[in-house]
Amino acid sequence: MPEKNITFKQLRYYSVAARHSSLRQAARELRITQPSLSAQLGTLEDSLGVELFERSRNGIFLTPLGRDLLKETHTAIQSVDAIAESASFAVNGPTGTFRLGVTPSIGPYALPWILPTIHKEYKNMKLFVREEVYTDLAQGLIDGDYDLIFTTLPLDDPSITVMPLLREPIYLVTSNAHRFAKKKSIKGIDLEGEEILTIEEHHQFYKQVEDLCSRFYAKLLRDYEGTSLDAIRQMVYMEMGIAFMPALYLRSEIKGRDNLHILELEGEAIFRIHALAWRNTSPLRNFYRELGGSFQQLIKQHFKEDVTLL
Repeated sequence: MPEKNITFKQLRYYSVAARHSSLRQAARELRITQPSLSAQLGTLEDSLGVELFERSRNGIFLTPLGRDLLKETHTAIQSVDAIAESASFAVNGPTGTFRLGVTPSIGPYALPWILPTIHKEYKNMKLFVREEVYTDLAQGLIDGDYDLIFTTLPLDDPSITVMPLLREPIYLVTSNAHRFAKKKSIKGIDLEGEEILTIEEHHQFYKQVEDLCSRFYAKLLRDYEGTSLDAIRQMVYMEMGIAFMPALYLRSEIKGRDNLHILELEGEAIFRIHALAWRNTSPLRNFYRELGGSFQQLIKQHFKEDVTLL
């Protein structure tokens, strides 16, 4: 049996290479040369006595065993990171760069009111923010791509701790030329047959709008899905349809000059819930809960009339 002198560096290189189809791409992400990466992976395979990758002219591919060992590898990497994080936190408090993943339909409209104060409160901590669609955020957190995520529920993975922060109402938006524009509210039955615009399918908000359309017998315009909430707003302005939109976006982006009208559905509680989430195993979980409390207080300060804290 070969002596298994496995290093943390080798495991990290293996984890990164597993996400790519070529060593060149993996080496670029790791900021090392391709020969150096190839040598480290080869040494790891020699130590284990197995082949983790299939190499061909078309690139690299994980072998079946290479796929099987990834979960344990990610766990090992996270454990080493946890040791370093715990030691640093004990000595210096929150220090360094934390990776925060956010959904595109909440991050841009809430974080500008939150992050400046967070930066003042925790001067040695930086937040690297990356927008990611809902379907990829949880997996990115599990894989260690993020330290924590600010996302929409549901989030049901048992390896993730979820701290609900706020409930955000959802309103109906029309152009000022629409037949609903002179009303403050309508009934759900009034939506029957109405053409509803929405964001692209890989967003969680799409699923919610799809369910609402099914519930009220409205027509979801699948051929005109918007790439963003801004795109939907422009299509509503052009009278291509009407749309459901979240309160924080409306507070941040909709102005009187936009020629748009906002109204509610009578007797309907339509909302979505946002949460901060982190891995159960994170050594900084107590700090993340403290950070979530700071998020809530800042949201209350700036959006108290638009959201409900949980």
